[in-house]
Amino acid sequence: MPPSPRRPNDLRRPQRARGTQFEQRDVDVLGMRLRYIDVGPTERDADATPLLLVHGHTSRIEEYDDLVPHLARRHRVLVPDLPGCGYSEKPNCAYSLQLYEDTLLGFLDTVGVQRARVGGGSLGGNLTLRLGHRVPDRFPELAAWAPAGAWQPAKLVADVGKALGRAAGRFLFWPFVWVQSRYWYEARWPKRDQTLRDTFAYYREVMGPGFARMYFEVAFDQFLHTHFAYAERITQPTLLGWGDRDHGLGMGEGVKRLAGMIPRAELKVFPGARHSLANEVPEQLASAVLEFFGRSRLAPAG
Repeated sequence: MPPSPRRPNDLRRPQRARGTQFEQRDVDVLGMRLRYIDVGPTERDADATPLLLVHGHTSRIEEYDDLVPHLARRHRVLVPDLPGCGYSEKPNCAYSLQLYEDTLLGFLDTVGVQRARVGGGSLGGNLTLRLGHRVPDRFPELAAWAPAGAWQPAKLVADVGKALGRAAGRFLFWPFVWVQSRYWYEARWPKRDQTLRDTFAYYREVMGPGFARMYFEVAFDQFLHTHFAYAERITQPTLLGWGDRDHGLGMGEGVKRLAGMIPRAELKVFPGARHSLANEVPEQLASAVLEFFGRSRLAPAG
C-alpha cells in the first residue's frame, strides 16, 4: 500500500503552501525520490550548457521561481529539492554536505547531464563552490551568492547545535528558524512579510522527523567547513554575489576574502539587498549571472 499523502514526510507536492509555476517531476537518486523542475531554454540561440541551481538551507524549488524565467531564456535550468527539503523524500538519516554533494552529482547522472554550470545562494552557494572544487571538469563555471562557508570553522558551535537537534529538534526548530528568518530579507523589501508567511506555511506542511533532523545536521555541518582552505584551488571562472545589507556571520568580509583568493573570481555587490538575492533582486541577479556566463560560450554539454 502506498504511503499516505497526508503524512509530511510523504508529501510529493505542495498542498496548502504556495507551489511553483513550473511542471514538477520526480526522479530516484541514491534510493531517494527527488522533486525537480527542468525548464528552458526559450531562446533560439540559447547556450547549450545546462545550469544547475541549488537552493538554500531548508528551502525548495520555489525559492527560485522569480529567477528561473530569466535564466531559462538562455539555459536549460535544472532545480531539484534536496533530500529532506521541499517535497523530496525526507528520510530520517544522517544529513551532511557530503550527502548533498553526492546527491547532486547523482541527480545530474540520472537526468543525463555530464557537464553543467552551477549556481546557488547560501547553502546553495556553499555547495556550488564545493562541487566546483571537487569536480572542476564537470562544472566549468560557478555562480555563488551569499555562500555559507565563507567563515572560519567553529567546531564547538557545530557540536552543540547538532546535540540540541538530536535532543529536541522538532521543538527547537521554530525558535531557531524564527530568529534566522530575521536575517533573510531587507526590512524595506515590499514582499518580505508575504514571503515569510509563505515560507512558514511550507514549514508547517512538511514538518516531520526527517525535516527537523536535516535542519540541524546540515545547518551545523556547515560550521565545520570553510572555503578558505581550498579557495585558491578553485580555478573556474567564479561569480560571487553579495547584498550589501547582508552582514550575518561576517558574510560581507567573508565573500570579499573569497573574491581575493579565488584566482578567476568576480564580486558583484547588490546595493540595498540582504541575504536572499534570488527573492529580493531576481532580475538583477539573473542579469549578472547571464552576463558573466555569456562571456565564455562553452562547447555543447550534457
